[in-house]
Amino acid sequence: MPTPENPLEIRRWLDGQRVSLFQWRVLLLCFAIVAVDGFDTACVGFIAPALAGQWRLQPAVLGTLFGAGLIGLMVGALLFGPLADRIGRRKTLVATVGFFGIASLLAASAPNIAALIALRFVTGLGLGGAMPNAIALTSEYCPERKKSFLTTVMFCGFTLGSGLGGVAAAQLLPSYGWRSVLILGGVLPLALVPIMLAVLPESVRYLMLRKDVPQERIAKILRKIAPHAIPADTRFILNETAHGGSPVRQLFTPEYRTGTLLLWIVFFMSLLVVYLLTNWLPTLIHHSGLPLALASKVAVMYQVGGTIGALVIGQLMDKRSPTVILAWSYAFGAVFLVATGVSAGTPLVLAVMGVGFCISGSQIGANAYVARYYPTSSRVTGISWALGIGRLGSVVGALVGGALLAADISFPLLFAIVAAPAAAASLAIFACGRQKASITSARAVA
Repeated sequence: MPTPENPLEIRRWLDGQRVSLFQWRVLLLCFAIVAVDGFDTACVGFIAPALAGQWRLQPAVLGTLFGAGLIGLMVGALLFGPLADRIGRRKTLVATVGFFGIASLLAASAPNIAALIALRFVTGLGLGGAMPNAIALTSEYCPERKKSFLTTVMFCGFTLGSGLGGVAAAQLLPSYGWRSVLILGGVLPLALVPIMLAVLPESVRYLMLRKDVPQERIAKILRKIAPHAIPADTRFILNETAHGGSPVRQLFTPEYRTGTLLLWIVFFMSLLVVYLLTNWLPTLIHHSGLPLALASKVAVMYQVGGTIGALVIGQLMDKRSPTVILAWSYAFGAVFLVATGVSAGTPLVLAVMGVGFCISGSQIGANAYVARYYPTSSRVTGISWALGIGRLGSVVGALVGGALLAADISFPLLFAIVAAPAAAASLAIFACGRQKASITSARAVA
């Protein structure tokens, strides 16, 4: 039992508690946040054919529209991550969710493609800021033994939201047109804002790093997890150094500098492959000789594999070394990519599902990994900057898919080339784990 002379250490206490209804509520709200994030991110792809028909747009113009959203996501991640580490996860989440909701409503009234491109960039700013904060807040309320699994469960909301974008577009487009899909993409996040204001808590770990937060505020939050475990006079501590200065600068201190660069390689290479396959896989399979309808059905197995892979990999990361799990998963992803290039029939379906399981699943696991890698004072910055650098990879992936298709190279060679970034991600995450282990050992000796 904690006493004023024997203070309660926040992380150890959280690790000793069962996952409470309060923590599940935090996870559910963050799940909803990334679901509407996924909806707004993906919906423009579903309305693109209607846009092209109404405004007579060329493919290059649609590419600019897609690129504007991705660049907005990157800039938003780079900007709002450091802000969240300064003013808090809750405030930044409420602001960014409201921001991209309003931007989506404005985009629905865009009079021409130039205005829509500009507003998709603005929408991307909010989307890019919301996701890393949802990851960090979920991670900071999860006990260590379930952190990776619960974080990946939360992040599956993004996949669900992306899929719902397609369902909504199919229902709304024939009767109400493309603007109705963007209106829904604005209404959903704005409906979440009052719920977030009423229910979503600030991260208790973040509050512990602030010297102006009363201890009773900490106690009030923790009593929602275990109502009878916190006596009135409990004093709280967090065995974690409160680093001063810019959160961005903290990523490049001697302790984190090498790991930061390695994680950026992981995210760049991983998202390069993810977005290349997301955008081009049906076309690439069709190019190999399969009818387009069948190629699309095969490509769906990539998404199915990714969802299953995220849950399995997240659970394994809590039971074994997260570094080893991710390194092997990316390596097997490279093997499945090579197998995709030389398979046909049922083996092709299994290979594509294996790619989704290993590559897409590992990317979601990497989000949980980076949330554990950095301290509270720079956690959102670490997540958001890794995602921001990864967005560069996503742009490269979208471009590489078209270049590979235009090069008219053989199917086996094409997928062998795509396997190279997955292998690079495997090596980088392994090196990052070795670097962290060596620093931990040196600190223990000191």
